[in-house]
Amino acid sequence: MKVIGIDIGTTSICGVVLDAENGKVLKSKNVNSEAFIDTHNEWEKIQDVAKIVAIASEILDSLLKGSEDEILAIGLTGQMHGIVYVDAEGQAVSPLYTWQDARGNLPYKDTTYAGYLGSFSGYGNVTDFYNRENGLVPKSAVTYCTIHDYLGMLLCNNKKPILHTSDAASLGLYDVEKKKFDYNCTAHVTDSFAIIGTYEQIPVSIAIGDNQASVFSTLADNGNLLINIGTGSQISIVSNYPITAEGIECRPYVDGKYLIVGAALCGGRAYSLLKDFYRQLLDTANCFEIDVYSVMDKMLADKADTTLHVDTRFAGTRADPNIRGSVTNISVDNFTPPDLTVGVLNGMIEELYRLYRSMGENRNGIIGSGNGVRKNKALVRIAEQVFKAKLRVPLYTEEAACGAALFALIACGKYRATTDVQKLIQYEEG
Repeated sequence: MKVIGIDIGTTSICGVVLDAENGKVLKSKNVNSEAFIDTHNEWEKIQDVAKIVAIASEILDSLLKGSEDEILAIGLTGQMHGIVYVDAEGQAVSPLYTWQDARGNLPYKDTTYAGYLGSFSGYGNVTDFYNRENGLVPKSAVTYCTIHDYLGMLLCNNKKPILHTSDAASLGLYDVEKKKFDYNCTAHVTDSFAIIGTYEQIPVSIAIGDNQASVFSTLADNGNLLINIGTGSQISIVSNYPITAEGIECRPYVDGKYLIVGAALCGGRAYSLLKDFYRQLLDTANCFEIDVYSVMDKMLADKADTTLHVDTRFAGTRADPNIRGSVTNISVDNFTPPDLTVGVLNGMIEELYRLYRSMGENRNGIIGSGNGVRKNKALVRIAEQVFKAKLRVPLYTEEAACGAALFALIACGKYRATTDVQKLIQYEEG
């Protein structure tokens, strides 16, 4: 018996097939979506819904065709915070306004749209507020949902979205404890392991946020913390009670628990920006064939630490988008490419560690996920030094898609409890 998970990411869409008995990844498929739509507004980050849905559907169908065993369920997840407007027939009538969209940071009544609402730019309800105030909501729109909720609607021929609390909270202005919006969002919300319909007679579980999905597939022990480093980066812990602090979000998880999350907006992008910096220099010298990341790896092999201090908040923070990064403590001895490379990695981990300390909780071990962790041994070494714990990495690379699949195994009744599913999680040796 098998289960399928689909993850609609910001730049790629992934599908996995898991063995429902042991959690092993049997097959995976990843496709770059290239769905961003060019606009005249630098702050606008929107994507082509039809293109995303077409790719996700093709991936799903290809996984179904290649499977001879019974498919128990289909799980869905994807990029949180963003919204798609839908009409009374359940059809999209807008692009996807992604989590990177910055219209909420535009000026509004002596503050910003996000500041006026007490939320963050890129969060769906802030985006909707801007659109309402500026007459941009499609006339035929009756509500809105995340892109993975919309995929679930199409697969099951549903006309109305049903949001899991993990996605509802990602839209902002959602009271996690009372489980209701503090904003006029009309989407139906549930916190259960729900089945929303069927596709090709296969049960489809309610979509969940990619942060929760990644945690669900990687934390076999809630006594550990999770570091995820991709384009952005996050540090997450599971708690039995809500925790609030500056720069920290309390998100719904499963089984009545809470996911305490600190997010660094730049995250792994900081290292990518440094690569681009080196790339510009090499291109100017007509050295077009050089693999910049390989050169950076070589520098890191010979350089373990630095006295250079790099603040990697290059894209600001959710609380203050105007904060900028910096490079300080520059001397005649440390103003070198190897020092700068190590300094950026230090800054990435230190930002996450500051967020962790502000949570006021202690965890015993570290789980690492995302390409930033898997592809950069120096980053892992720095994380272990800063957090004073051994970092373990899950066997599978597509954490969010796998999390959606594991979630679906409970939704369809294959397993009765989260603890049963967590026994399927395995880590790399060493």
